[in-house]
Amino acid sequence: MRRTFLTRLRINGSYYVLGGLLLLLGAPLYQWLWLLPHGYGEALAAASHGQFASYLLWLHLHIWSFALYRLLQMAAFALALSLPFTLFRIIVAQEVLGRDEEEGTGAATGEEVPPAAEAEIADGPRTDVAAGEKPLPQTAEELLAVPWRGKGFAVIAAWAGMLGLLLLVLGNLASTVYQIGVARTFTAEAVLTPSFVLVVGICSLVSNTAGGLLLALAMLLFGFVIVRSGLQLWPPLWVALGYVAILLALFLIGSAVQVALAPASGQAFLTTPAFLLFALWTLWLGLILVRLRPAPAS
Repeated sequence: MRRTFLTRLRINGSYYVLGGLLLLLGAPLYQWLWLLPHGYGEALAAASHGQFASYLLWLHLHIWSFALYRLLQMAAFALALSLPFTLFRIIVAQEVLGRDEEEGTGAATGEEVPPAAEAEIADGPRTDVAAGEKPLPQTAEELLAVPWRGKGFAVIAAWAGMLGLLLLVLGNLASTVYQIGVARTFTAEAVLTPSFVLVVGICSLVSNTAGGLLLALAMLLFGFVIVRSGLQLWPPLWVALGYVAILLALFLIGSAVQVALAPASGQAFLTTPAFLLFALWTLWLGLILVRLRPAPAS
C-alpha cells in the first residue's frame, strides 16, 4: 500500500487515541471535577426515580455545563467513526498476505504492500511480502476491491461498527438538543408533559440500545476474525486485542439490554464500564496505528 495510505493510517490512529482519551479521561474527569460538585449526581438520581422535574430544574441552571459534557462524549465517538473500516482494511491485508504465504511464495521484495506488510509495528502484523506473488492492493480503494469484497464477517463488522457509532453520535445529539430546548424554559411551576419521557426514551433506544448493539456486533465479529486466525497470522498483542473486543461486545450487549428495559433513564449500570472499556480498546488500537513505520528495505 502506498505511503500516503500508511500516513492516513497513522493519522486515523491519532484520532482514535484522542477519542479514546476523551472518553476515558476527558468526559469522566469533567463530570467528577465539575458536574458532580454542582449536583449532577443528585439530578441523575432523581431522573432514575422518575423525578424528571428535578432533573430539568438542575439542567435549567447548568445548560452549558451539560452541553459541554455531552459534546465531549459525542466528539469521542465521532473521532472513531472511521475505525471500523480502518480495521477492516488491515484485516483484509493480513488475510490476503496470509493466503499468499500459504501458497508457498518466497522472499520479500520491499515494494508497496498492505500496511500489515509495509508497516513494521513492534507488536503488529507481520511485515514479510513474497517475491513473484500476485500484485496486492496498492490503495485503500483497491484494497476494498479484493475478490472476496462483501463476503465474510469483517465487512459485516465494518458496516455494523460505523452505523453503531453513527447512531451513538446522532442519538446523543438529538437527546442533548431536545433536553436543552425543554430545560431552557422550564420552571418550578411548569408541568412536565409525558412527551419528554417518551422522546428521551426514544433517543436512548437509538443511541445506547440500537447503536450499542451494532457496535457490539462489530466488536464481536472483529474479535472473532482475529482470534480465529490466532498466532498463525497475528502477533500476540493483536490476538489479545481480539479477545478484548469479544469481552467488550458482551459489556455492550448487557448495557444495550439494560437501557432497553428502562430507556427513560438514558443509561444503565453496565453503560459506563462498557464505554470505558471501548475507550481503552480504541486507545490501544490507535497507539498501534500511530506506531506504524515503513518496513526497512531488504
